[in-house]
Amino acid sequence: MTQASKSAAVVLSFGLALSLGAQEKPDRPPWAQPPGSSSSQTQSAPAPGQGKPVEPSSPRNTVKVQVNLVNVLVSVLDEHNRPAPNLPADAFQIFEEGAAQKLDVFEQETKQPLDIALMIDTSLSAHKEIVFERDAAANFIKQVLRPDDSLSVFAFDESVTQVAKFSSDVTSLQSAVHKITDGSGTSIYDAIFLGSRALNSRPNDRRRVIIMVTDGGETTSRTDFESARKSALRAGLLLYTIIVRPVKNENGRNTAGEHALETITETTGGAMFFPESMEELPIIFDRIDAELRTQYRLAYYPNPRGPANTYRTIEVKVLPGYTARHRTTYLTGPQ
Repeated sequence: MTQASKSAAVVLSFGLALSLGAQEKPDRPPWAQPPGSSSSQTQSAPAPGQGKPVEPSSPRNTVKVQVNLVNVLVSVLDEHNRPAPNLPADAFQIFEEGAAQKLDVFEQETKQPLDIALMIDTSLSAHKEIVFERDAAANFIKQVLRPDDSLSVFAFDESVTQVAKFSSDVTSLQSAVHKITDGSGTSIYDAIFLGSRALNSRPNDRRRVIIMVTDGGETTSRTDFESARKSALRAGLLLYTIIVRPVKNENGRNTAGEHALETITETTGGAMFFPESMEELPIIFDRIDAELRTQYRLAYYPNPRGPANTYRTIEVKVLPGYTARHRTTYLTGPQ
């Protein structure tokens, strides 16, 4: 990267990179550590924001309704693991904490615009297919973006850098991908935390997505697992993770970040992919694009409403012969 390009990159510190000290680098994520161990007593980064405030002109009762409405994006697959569009509302049932909920909003192939954070692990630069990886990511940008959508490009190693702000300018975004430079270290938790905060600052009436390409080897984060997970839930985003394994055998690689990513990805309703080679990346990006374009949007007002700042479980049931993937929990806001 030229000196001018470096100066143009926006480093997302949010007070994190300078204020937090080095964290022990365990071979297991914080939530898997035994109680009382030094690794289990990781530092928590500040809780993410609550999104843009409602304009003062909005009626008070409207503000309350917007806060209470729980949105659930649902990806439905048929028996051949293909997206299944055009199902009617009565094909779905939704539950919170086991209690059936009234479906107040139902959209087939929701037209809500997308805000996407494309996050690329630059420690992958050691592998010889890095040029192919960047070309695949650049082609995905051209494929996925519609006029009302926006995408931001992030690079992460031992730090997290926003190399292109949220935009629908395909050419500038592709150029940013190709200018990403090699790095060392892998800060997966930091990337999720800061990517979530960036998405949480976007308008509330848009879908929020992180697409992460990484080797899954968490080594240098200053943020811990729970802070990363909570930030993703607060933002209400979908996490799609592509794990590029430099070593296929688990005995030969650090799997802490990989297992943590599985938990966060499942919780948000996203999906994980494990390509055998970089040549599979275009196929994976095609699948993500197809899924984003065939998602259902379900929404309901919780009855009963859960206490403030608590995790609430969600279950969506669909007709036999189909499987539904969606976020399995959400974090209530302050009341």
